[in-house]
Amino acid sequence: MAADDEAFIQSYLSHIDDNVPLYVSRLAEAVAIPSVSSDLDTHLPDIEAMMHWTQAHVERLGGIATLIPNPNSTDDHALPPILLGEFITDPKLKTVCVYGHLDVQPAKKEDGWDSDPFILTERDGKLYGRGTTDDKGPALSWLWVIEAYQALGVPLPVNVKLLYEGMEESGSEGMFEAIISLAKPGKFLNDVDFFCISDNYWLGKSKPCLTYGLRGIAYFQVSVRCAEQDLHSGVIGGTIHEGMTDLVKLMASLVDSATGEILVDGVMRDVDKPTENENKMYEAIEFDIDAFGDEIKVSSTGKKLLHEDKKSLLMARWRYPTLSLHGIEGAFSGAGAKTVIPAESIGKFSLRLVPSQEPDQIEKAVKDHLEKEFAKLNSPNIMNVSLIHGAKAWLSDPKHPNYEAGAKATERVYGIRPDYTREGGSIPITNFLEDATQMNVLLLPTGACDDMAHSQNEKWNRSNLVNAVKVLGLYLLELSKIKGPKPSVCRCEPLTEAELMIPGAFMKGFKCKCEI
Repeated sequence: MAADDEAFIQSYLSHIDDNVPLYVSRLAEAVAIPSVSSDLDTHLPDIEAMMHWTQAHVERLGGIATLIPNPNSTDDHALPPILLGEFITDPKLKTVCVYGHLDVQPAKKEDGWDSDPFILTERDGKLYGRGTTDDKGPALSWLWVIEAYQALGVPLPVNVKLLYEGMEESGSEGMFEAIISLAKPGKFLNDVDFFCISDNYWLGKSKPCLTYGLRGIAYFQVSVRCAEQDLHSGVIGGTIHEGMTDLVKLMASLVDSATGEILVDGVMRDVDKPTENENKMYEAIEFDIDAFGDEIKVSSTGKKLLHEDKKSLLMARWRYPTLSLHGIEGAFSGAGAKTVIPAESIGKFSLRLVPSQEPDQIEKAVKDHLEKEFAKLNSPNIMNVSLIHGAKAWLSDPKHPNYEAGAKATERVYGIRPDYTREGGSIPITNFLEDATQMNVLLLPTGACDDMAHSQNEKWNRSNLVNAVKVLGLYLLELSKIKGPKPSVCRCEPLTEAELMIPGAFMKGFKCKCEI
């Protein structure tokens, strides 16, 4: 490392430590805006206020901030705008675009919070409030990074673009269409070389990680209708084929509760086997199964998990498909005792998908399975199966220079190489960005596994806030050291075997045609 780099790093880290109270106060301002996207009738003005608050912050720092209309917004269905921010040092430099969302989940103190969810409250080094970790804190950290560079009189080593939305917690409505438009030649995303997202969490409470894979989803409902209206079980029971009975049998046929095995033929057909390198990566991950059992609150039921060793359990969470049953609509679920035979019962379930699995292929396999199982019941009732929504899995290359830049920055701040992890959930924006631009997306989490995003008492550790600003700032520095042309300009396909035979190509590590 050059001496001037080291001098900057030391001054940058010290500057962040000296300005933590400022960052906490800024986060408190943002948390106080109840930008809840699930209730637009009430909170659309709040989301818009959050967007304008952030726009003003970008402009105070000298950046260009533009609010563009959500492409799906109409007079009858108004949606919040999308915020585009730019800090361009030199168009010839590489450009990173950071994505974040400024909307939050609903929250009320009476839901079980220990303090008002929209008043930032610090207890024992933890910053409690809705949006602290998901995702206002991580998203706004980028502004504090830029502010720190400016305070130190150091130009940003790469160009930085911001892509912030206000509908992530409600399905990112309009974002896919916006990204397709923004990725066209000459548009906002067309010159982006790398993407970085901080909207997920560490595997544990103390060791940082980088995330390179997410599962997709196929969410289904299966309905069984046995009558035109609900019926009295005392009067009618014993005379008809009850739909609820059929439905329970159908849902039980999907998955083995003892092992978690998916019982639908064809689901596992396209699942890739782990490679030798992948197996080694799992072995190196720091993970405590006993602590995991405590964290997910299964101790009262015996704390028995489906897998007893670290690698098998993590692979089941991340890199193999799973099937979960979620609930039954139309059935009686209130307090007390209601003796009713539901006219129609609707079961909800989903599969988490992995790379090489396509939602439409899974849809066919599930429908074939349920139709076969329903035929076995010899029932006169009417069954329907439908795919409510589906999304493909996402898998990146943990050896990509973007990931190496994140790893080096993380190691410098934390003193330890981060784990490389996958996650069982879905973040569709990763696929949106990669598919539209063909550029690499890095998931760089800044929160711990116990941050309780979406739940009561959501928090972000003060130490995680401090280290997030440090890591993200050094990540920009590491990106600037990546050799070669701007990927967004190059856009070359990887070298073929014949091209690798060009003298010197293999030894020099050429990655694309324009470097030959």
